[in-house]
Amino acid sequence: MLILSGSGRYADPWHPFAATSAIVAGLLADRGLAVEVSEDVEERLADLDDVDLLIVNAGDPVRHDPAPSDAIPAARAGLVRFAGRGGGILGLHAASASLRHIPEWSELLGGAWITGRSMHPEIGETVIAVTDVPHPVTAGLTEIATFDERYSHLDRRADVDVLAVHTHDGIEQPVVWAKGHESRARTVYSALGHDERAYVSPAVQRLVVQAAAWALRDPS
Repeated sequence: MLILSGSGRYADPWHPFAATSAIVAGLLADRGLAVEVSEDVEERLADLDDVDLLIVNAGDPVRHDPAPSDAIPAARAGLVRFAGRGGGILGLHAASASLRHIPEWSELLGGAWITGRSMHPEIGETVIAVTDVPHPVTAGLTEIATFDERYSHLDRRADVDVLAVHTHDGIEQPVVWAKGHESRARTVYSALGHDERAYVSPAVQRLVVQAAAWALRDPS
């Protein structure tokens, strides 16, 4: 599996992508999975032939330059091929605002951060409610207690299963969702994971491991 970790155009001042990617890689390696971490986001997207699970932990490149780089056409083609052959996808936190020059990304992910509408309350201790939708990603979890941002007012597609939510200003806000297909890409998006403090939570750790297993179609 491959973790694309935000660097260069895909970095920002708020998210310690290198640190959180290392934590996620460690969680999955502890389960016996082979994990590659790469900061060459666009270059690596162009060649996913050896990848079974793509994890995106990266930020918004448009903040640096609204124009796409010359590497985008090959990256877009690689991602589309990957999804077409049924590769698994796990988007973490800022992934909903990433890969903006690839129009298929938000559809594959099942939603997106909308500039000017999406937001989050101040970071802090929070308890995220797990919905009553039965799903392997949230199996054994009734709530997720963590220290994190609570993304709100995301653009969410109608064809996803909402697995965890929080409430902001009286409105229920999806935080974790899954989008599954038998022969095409299985996707999980978790808005959790702002920094290292989020991953101290055993529930967040379990969520990441179970999300990866489901997206990989791992029966164990």
